[in-house]
Amino acid sequence: MENSAQPAMRFVAEVRAGVGAPVSLGAGPNGERRVIAILGGTIDGPELQGEVLPGGADFQLIRPDGVTEIEARYTLRLADGALVQVTNRGLRHAAPEDMARLLRGEPVAPERVYFRTTPVFEVAAAPHLWLTRSLFLGYGERRPDSVLIRIYAV
Repeated sequence: MENSAQPAMRFVAEVRAGVGAPVSLGAGPNGERRVIAILGGTIDGPELQGEVLPGGADFQLIRPDGVTEIEARYTLRLADGALVQVTNRGLRHAAPEDMARLLRGEPVAPERVYFRTTPVFEVAAAPHLWLTRSLFLGYGERRPDSVLIRIYAV
């Protein structure tokens, strides 16, 4: 049976996280591996409010074709004290000159960069179990010293 309905998205929250300088592990056969510390930040929106705890990291692979594979792992402390583990995988790419600017830590207009993620949440607190029962899509924006992710439930 064909379902002709278009998927609907609902805005959940925006994550703003400060990040450290990238640490390169060097180039391997699949590309350059980098680790970027997540220094802390906020999550704020109609369905989630709280803070991003320091201590997470973004593990990246910059492939030979210029696409960056992202896997960020961090913890949220929500306004009610509940802790939420987040694993956020995604892809980022842009024109070669824009990617070069991003990798040097320079600003690039967000509309010039494809940056999408799929956050997955782990939580034990009953009021937030809905986070484990839906799929989410993140629209990212890399700034020189921070990352912004707008999270939507699909």
